[in-house]
Amino acid sequence: MASFIIEGGHKLHGAITPQGAKNEALQVICATVLTDEEVVIDNIPDILDVNNLIQLLRDMGVDVERLDKGKYRFCARTLDEQFLDSDLFLQRCAKLRGSVMLIGPLMARLGHVTYAKPGGDKIGRRRLDTHFVGIQKLGADLTYNSQKQAYELAAGKLKGTYMLLDEASVTGTANIVMAAVAAEGTTTIYNAACEPYLQQLCKLLNKMGAKISGVASNLLTIEGVKTLHGTTHHILPDMIDVGSFVGMAAMTGSELTIKNVSYHNLGIIPDSFRRLGIRLEQRGDDIYIPAQASYEIESFIDGSILTLADAPWPGLTPDLLSVLLVVATQAKGSVLIHQKMFESRLFFVDKLIDMGAQIILCDPHRAVVIGHDHKIRLRPNNMTSPDIRAGIALLIAAMSADGVSRIDHIDQIDRGYEDIENRLNALGAKIKRED
Repeated sequence: MASFIIEGGHKLHGAITPQGAKNEALQVICATVLTDEEVVIDNIPDILDVNNLIQLLRDMGVDVERLDKGKYRFCARTLDEQFLDSDLFLQRCAKLRGSVMLIGPLMARLGHVTYAKPGGDKIGRRRLDTHFVGIQKLGADLTYNSQKQAYELAAGKLKGTYMLLDEASVTGTANIVMAAVAAEGTTTIYNAACEPYLQQLCKLLNKMGAKISGVASNLLTIEGVKTLHGTTHHILPDMIDVGSFVGMAAMTGSELTIKNVSYHNLGIIPDSFRRLGIRLEQRGDDIYIPAQASYEIESFIDGSILTLADAPWPGLTPDLLSVLLVVATQAKGSVLIHQKMFESRLFFVDKLIDMGAQIILCDPHRAVVIGHDHKIRLRPNNMTSPDIRAGIALLIAAMSADGVSRIDHIDQIDRGYEDIENRLNALGAKIKRED
């Protein structure tokens, strides 16, 4: 198991380009199963979760060819149904959260799927009700196989219908959309997720011959088609990558330019950092962050303490709350971080408290951060990364600490961040990987 050794206190300088979006990559790669023709996707990030999903598709019988760095050709002309019915497939799915979005494409393509409860980050319960209920409304029967500890879905023919989702689940919406494009008739999905990466999935499907309207809204209408064809697709830059670099610049007092960020797809993210007092400028499609010795958290208009909370798009993505929390530890002022979606994602703050951060963990969902205003440096610490986003937050904390820190179990960080230590070392960081 690998670890990072981080020598803190070094400023960053220069420019960095974000990787392709992990969450979009997982969706659009699963969508390639919907057609027996070639689909070429570029700007795919070279990260553990994505690479594991690509290997899973290979094992399923999909012909996968790497054309260039970040560019792959997928052709699901034939699928290995024997493998898809095997215990090995269930084991692979159980270790990879992103594989959940194969349910919709496999239902559309084969009319049946057996699927184990997926793994992923240890951030609390992540239920599949929205996925299964949506596909059931399209006409599938759901049973639970206690011997295999797996869910079994089957349908003679998927049929379009109206549905109101109980939550605006991104992966749930993606699964239902991918099943509905092959359903007979028209499907209407209300309270659908509408984040940019779901929009990208819908745009890809429309280029493949699907008929999806209402893209970018929470009301999607899908006219089923008999077949989809091949196409090409370019993945957006990763908004979490962008936010992580903003946080690193703020915590280390560095001047940094983040290139080609697809600014109009960042939504409320830039303003969320500005509310913590961080100055950033849009320069074309780049973000420029000047060096700041201090940054002050805003209060609400009535003078009450600022609250930053996650919400469905266009609200603040929950994946950046860990970064915003660690950035607040060196701000002037206080902020309440409210993580509504996952009940275990804030438990990593104990490690920040050990580094000298002033944080009150109110309950599994809320933490109050009292900033040091850069007057007290964080202490180095030996830590273990519990999940992708907490892992990058701990790395940011270690980069700003006064001394040498160690982060174990960094495969969690590798699941979401491409070649992160070399990219940061090129900017002036001091991070060493140890196996």
